Amino acid sequence: MALYTYPTLVHYGEQQTAFEDFLKTFKSTTVEAADQLEGLNIGDDGLSDEYDFMDEDDDGAERARRQARDRNPKQKYVQMLQDVADRVRSEIQIDLDDLDTYEKGHEGELKLVSSIEQNANHYIEVFARAVDKVMPEPARDPTFKDDVLDIIMSQRSKRNEHMRESQPQDDGAQIVPDSIFPPALTRRYTLNFKPRMPSGSSSDRSSKALAVRNVRGDHLGHLITVRGIATRVSDVKPSVQVNAYSCDRCGSEIFQPVTTKQFTPMVECPSEDCKRNNTKGSLFLSTRASKFLPFQEVKIQEMADQVPVGHIPRMLTIHCHGALVRQINPGDVVDVAGIFLPTPYTGFKAIRAGLLTDTYLEAQYVNQHKKAYDDIVLAQPTLRRMNELERSGQLYEYLSRSIAPEIFGHVDVKKALLLQLIGGVTKEMGDGMRIRGDINICLMGDPGVAKSQLLKYITKVAPRGVYTTGRGSSGVGLTAAVMRDPVTDEMVLEGGALVLADNGMCCIDEFDKMDDSDRTAIHEVMEQQTISISKAGITTTLNARTSILAAANPLYGRYNPRISPVENINLPAALLSRFDVLFLILDTPSRDSDEELARHVTYVHMNNKHPEPAGGVIFSPAEVRQWVARARSFRPTVPQEVSDYMVGAYVRMRQQQKRDEGSKKQFTHTSPRTLLGVLRLSQALARLRFAETVITEDVDEALRLTEVSKASLYADDRNRDDHTPSSKIYHLIRGMAASGAAAVGDGSRGELDLRRVRERVLAKGFTDDQFEQAIDEYALLDVWQTAAEGTRLVFIEAGDEDENMDDDDF
Repeated sequence: MALYTYPTLVHYGEQQTAFEDFLKTFKSTTVEAADQLEGLNIGDDGLSDEYDFMDEDDDGAERARRQARDRNPKQKYVQMLQDVADRVRSEIQIDLDDLDTYEKGHEGELKLVSSIEQNANHYIEVFARAVDKVMPEPARDPTFKDDVLDIIMSQRSKRNEHMRESQPQDDGAQIVPDSIFPPALTRRYTLNFKPRMPSGSSSDRSSKALAVRNVRGDHLGHLITVRGIATRVSDVKPSVQVNAYSCDRCGSEIFQPVTTKQFTPMVECPSEDCKRNNTKGSLFLSTRASKFLPFQEVKIQEMADQVPVGHIPRMLTIHCHGALVRQINPGDVVDVAGIFLPTPYTGFKAIRAGLLTDTYLEAQYVNQHKKAYDDIVLAQPTLRRMNELERSGQLYEYLSRSIAPEIFGHVDVKKALLLQLIGGVTKEMGDGMRIRGDINICLMGDPGVAKSQLLKYITKVAPRGVYTTGRGSSGVGLTAAVMRDPVTDEMVLEGGALVLADNGMCCIDEFDKMDDSDRTAIHEVMEQQTISISKAGITTTLNARTSILAAANPLYGRYNPRISPVENINLPAALLSRFDVLFLILDTPSRDSDEELARHVTYVHMNNKHPEPAGGVIFSPAEVRQWVARARSFRPTVPQEVSDYMVGAYVRMRQQQKRDEGSKKQFTHTSPRTLLGVLRLSQALARLRFAETVITEDVDEALRLTEVSKASLYADDRNRDDHTPSSKIYHLIRGMAASGAAAVGDGSRGELDLRRVRERVLAKGFTDDQFEQAIDEYALLDVWQTAAEGTRLVFIEAGDEDENMDDDDF
């Protein structure tokens, strides 16, 4: 017994008519504003219409075109369809916000937007029929010089018209389907829906982006938006839409539209000639007459903050067609709007799966959630605020304070992390040699100094930030794995954490817990910024242009001051030399700092926010990203005098290393990589000032950061009970002398510029009287003396150690 028929509640004919009216009449607000401005009748030269008679002969064609445009004002979708007809574009994107605006301005109960959102797959065909109805004629006829496909399309459309005209109108007989080309074949466009964007005050949960695990069965057929990170992106392959066959007996052209994942090719000719003559003509596939669309499969995974504790991240397959291919790269955080559809398993999978079906998302619109630095567009209010703060000269302090403001202290560590976000300038030589500009930093410290929280914050700010841990990542997981593609069954490479972080940052926690075999995978990435793979017959080189931020603990959990730093750190020298800055953060008890830390932590715990700074502003992560984006647009160069200054500083650093080798205080080797690290830090500081050249102050700050990273080692030698300003100023100036900051000339004579020393000491919060008192106090102790009429500061050395060093061989 047949099922009862049920009348449909949806009037597709009326909705299609409304769609046609929408395409012909909708005008966006921007177009309306442009039309109002054109209505002022002011020409391009700023003159009114009374001067038109003077240049009528010269600009007659232009004036006629402008008058025709005024009579036929531009409309958003009419212009879009004209571009499709003229082969200028191949995608029609219907914005549901526009359709919603149109629907509110017209009476009726058609519920156009809600119908599309609940049954999007069917309404793509309904809307495409409306587009075919209102598609304008092309501005010119195609010629043989155009694409061959245009000639074929022109012939097909003319044949369709001829078949319709020759069909008798009175008998009501239907046209033979084989004699008319299917509409999917003659359409030179792909139709996609752009979902409604939630407004700032919107509380509609359906319009917000969903997590992958929140996609349910009741979303089948609906237009939904899913947020995730792309983990695997397949190659772009052609997907058949319409198969064309030619008969070897009657010569007919047969078309077979393909709408499912699988189809059975036609073998026998179904045309009338073959049926009448009772001949079973064989069909041969005509690839040239068929229609293919670009197809790409993307796998997205849940964001780390969307996964409940103890669960595995869910994955979702996304199918991209037409203009949506090549828009997603591995590692991108994306919002994908699409139609949630089921698809049955095929082949051997169907035998194993039984009654189960798989699901996928048919992509309609892709929105990059965390854009790369190059794609960030700065707003005008942000630019004005940048210019105001740039004049104040405190931008470096404000931005470094904005790095993880909930974490107390670590001022110099935050400054180094800010410079790592900005990075140096990557140089490409004429012969193909590449010098990296990305800065690598290692944070080595005691437990409980908030290393992991700093790494998490940097992952949030960086456009492509990947966070991983040492024990949780293998060498293959960091570099690349050879997988078998489930679609094409080919061997493909799936990028690991370092490939996903290309042009971004990779934060590796628990760096010391990694196996040595896995840690060697990072060596090539840190210096050459490539990953060489030779597995399963695939020999290639992948780009991994990423900055590495590593956090590690000392060998015995906490730093042991009784043994040398090299034994504490327990990392190979080949790896340590690749880090531009290596911070050693020790948790030493001190009454003042411990009390400040406890007050800060309890305030954050009670108020769920960081304490307001005494003087200055705190930027949000999005604002920090905008500052960094603007800074990265500059490419500063190094002038000759700064280059000479840097050479002298490097020579002094090598001399200091020779001294440290005897006292067992050395934990990094000063090598040419150290000089390149200082150069990158200096360029990052110049970028932060939005400058095109590096100055000596930038080099001084870079040298100070590299010296401060070792400063905690020398804390034991100081008298901790002596907290007088003079002692603090002495240790500050002593650090400048050791790092080479504020040196005179190339620094070979060991003299410091007293004016620059004064500026740096006062910038640390000391007064002018305290500085003068410290200079006089230590001059009486014969520690240093002033020279050159009080413009130079010279340390008085106990012996001739420097002269003896110069005689030795390095």
